[in-house]
Amino acid sequence: MKSAVPRALRNARRIFPRASTRSSSLSSLPRLGNNRLSGTTTLTSQHRNFSATTGLRDIDEDKDRKWSTPLAKQLAAAIELTGPIPLASFMRMCLTSDIGGYYTGAIEKDRDQFGLKGDFVTSPEISQVFGELIGVWFLTEWLAQERQSRGVELIEVGPGRGTLMNDVLRTIQSFPAMANSIDAIYMVEASPELRMAQKNLLCGEDAPMTESKVGYHSVCKYNALPIVWTETIKSIPIAPQKMPFIVAHEFFDALPIHAFELVSVPASKSEAPSSTDNSSPSSKTTTPTLQWREMLVSPTPPGSTHESLKTPATQSRETPPPDFQLTRATSSTRHSLYLPESSPRFRALKSTVGPGALLEVCPDASLYASDFAARIGGSPQHPKPKPSGAALILDYGPGDGTIPTNSLRGIRKHRRVSPFAEPGLTDLSVDVDFAGIAESATKASEGVEVHGPVAQGDFLELMGIRERAEVLAKRAGEEEKGRAVEKAWRRLVDRGPGGMGKVYQALAILPENGGRRRPVGFGGDVVQ
Repeated sequence: MKSAVPRALRNARRIFPRASTRSSSLSSLPRLGNNRLSGTTTLTSQHRNFSATTGLRDIDEDKDRKWSTPLAKQLAAAIELTGPIPLASFMRMCLTSDIGGYYTGAIEKDRDQFGLKGDFVTSPEISQVFGELIGVWFLTEWLAQERQSRGVELIEVGPGRGTLMNDVLRTIQSFPAMANSIDAIYMVEASPELRMAQKNLLCGEDAPMTESKVGYHSVCKYNALPIVWTETIKSIPIAPQKMPFIVAHEFFDALPIHAFELVSVPASKSEAPSSTDNSSPSSKTTTPTLQWREMLVSPTPPGSTHESLKTPATQSRETPPPDFQLTRATSSTRHSLYLPESSPRFRALKSTVGPGALLEVCPDASLYASDFAARIGGSPQHPKPKPSGAALILDYGPGDGTIPTNSLRGIRKHRRVSPFAEPGLTDLSVDVDFAGIAESATKASEGVEVHGPVAQGDFLELMGIRERAEVLAKRAGEEEKGRAVEKAWRRLVDRGPGGMGKVYQALAILPENGGRRRPVGFGGDVVQ
């Protein structure tokens, strides 16, 4: 028995590293697909109040419980020691753990998350025109920013198979002046399998890949440009003379979130907590107050079924019953004391909604948006005399400034499933808080401004997707291939209920110019 405790502690440390190191493990989540848009898990329907002793007793009653995946077993063992964990920690490990994580620790041979044989399909896989128009958008920004002859960097976070970057580079080759201005390509990717897939596509299967302290290196088949793969965007140097063009396509939706619920706390005697009192001092009040409570993840009771857990009808019940569930903390946590107070938009919920208000906060999204802004517009830590470059973010989420709630979803084999079923085999995603990204970017750098979000359908139409697709359809020759081209581009701009053209949004971060110039696709024209 003595040896079991250190082993469990080691597992807990592997699964829940120190908070200061967690952001780096997230830096390269690959991309996800529109199939994940349907179906969310309802935070309010399944949660229950939780005490540490109850959770430990549930696990202790069933030491021989059969978990659905190796990662589920590791998570349960760690929770037995630490108590319920934040939703962000659960998402992080499900997607990027080396113990059977969805992207970085695959437990199925020759696993491919993308395409018809995988779990979802992405826009670049649907039509090559999507990536071509992203390349054209970068070209228009390069033209508008005085056509810098050198120092251009192309950066993609979460590159998936590399399809998008391949289409971007192929398009830019038609414009030699810009193609010759590119110094390097950076791909932020944590998955070894996806890194290799990207290298094979962009460099060739026979191209060597070397490793350094920065990351992995190879040479692109386009203009023999150097490509560098890093596990975190922080590994990419920031230099004032560089002009970075950054694309994040379906990346932010995979970043872990913290979820909260606003509750009314009755008046209680103000006492110093005892040595056995787990409540936060802030939970002790002499007058009724509104306080945020964090939604935590704990194991489901042994012997649970889809019926006993009330799995929503919108989620497939062909998977094993969920191993985990959401619970609401009985007192304040360090996250609930800080994150809901980090933005005026969040703080306003206390007065505009009141008890029962729900909130999702993604700290990593703020970190990435701030990094993008610093590279483009400079920051106190990285001064940049003349802002340059651009970032284009395409993802799904509310485009009207609404704060996402109840948006966690799970997808497996193109079906909606519980996000708490089969950890490591189920893709997880959430709605993106575009207003939060804009707020973080402009706060991080005075040298940037934000445009959008605009609906993807509008963005692609303004970029000329219809005209480009018509050209491809004519070149296809065969009538059937022409119809396939048309079907693909129309799917990308579909504005019907749940359509990609309506649900997906585009947001741009540009050098600050007082709003005098709007970018192409956001109401602006090409600058000659």
